[in-house]
Amino acid sequence: MVATMMALRAHARGGPEQLRYERAPVPEPGPGEALIAVHAAGITFAELTWDLSWTTRDGRDRTPVVPAHEVSGIVAGLGDAASGLAAGDEVLGLIDFDRNGAAAEFVAVATGNLTVKPPSLTHVQAATLPLAGMTAWQALFDNARLEPGEQVLILGGAGGVGSFAVQLAASLGAHVTATGHAGDAALIRALGAERFCPAADLPGQFLSEFDVVIDTVGAQADEGTYDLLREGGRLVTLTAPPDQHQAALRKISAMFFIVGPDPGALAGLAERVTSGSLRPLISQEFPLAEGRQAYESGRRPRPPGKAVLLVR
Repeated sequence: MVATMMALRAHARGGPEQLRYERAPVPEPGPGEALIAVHAAGITFAELTWDLSWTTRDGRDRTPVVPAHEVSGIVAGLGDAASGLAAGDEVLGLIDFDRNGAAAEFVAVATGNLTVKPPSLTHVQAATLPLAGMTAWQALFDNARLEPGEQVLILGGAGGVGSFAVQLAASLGAHVTATGHAGDAALIRALGAERFCPAADLPGQFLSEFDVVIDTVGAQADEGTYDLLREGGRLVTLTAPPDQHQAALRKISAMFFIVGPDPGALAGLAERVTSGSLRPLISQEFPLAEGRQAYESGRRPRPPGKAVLLVR
């Protein structure tokens, strides 16, 4: 095994301007970990603003850091006591946020965070699933506990998470309404939404109508968001905790969560892509050497879907 690799790293906390494409040591897989030869890595633009992107769980600085925590690749080696996988297996998974990510030729990942990639999925498709896909899955099924026939509103239906949420909710048999930019209307309907609403027109149209609202865009800061839910409805927020006082006034449940590894859900997502019932949206693809430009693209208008780094 080679001792060094090419990686995208930041040596000081900040935005994309801190990222450098440079040579770095190949990580050693620890107990229960696999060393993955990365083929593709999903980008989450906001991760450079998260504390855990820069520190250990107890708050210690861990720069230089490697971003991109969604990985698809091939098992290149195993640490002690690593089970369930073998060298040569194609896998996808979510890397813990306080660990170095997959914007590198190799990454060490706990085997419990990985699942086998179906052969029919490309590595680029697979790299869209671990964070965005599982966030949508856990929001709808684990937190909101969406039921067939319920009315659900997805705020931000063309985004990385929102596009998965629209499709998953529709496949369950829920009645889906989604918001977005006017130019996203046809796409959002094609994903399975029965109704589209421009985000700016939302507040007065659907008072007390929804059983579930999934907020992928930070609308929980607007009191009008709480009025969209019927009494007993469920609001799930993904960017910041909701206002529990506003929720209590309207007799709704409001919750915030951070996605966590779930190989079972990840396998379920991969199976749906294989069957054709779930379609990943690829916004842009960048070679690893252009990783800084990839993160800078998050500051500009871009096509709907997920940005992916091509590593191999």
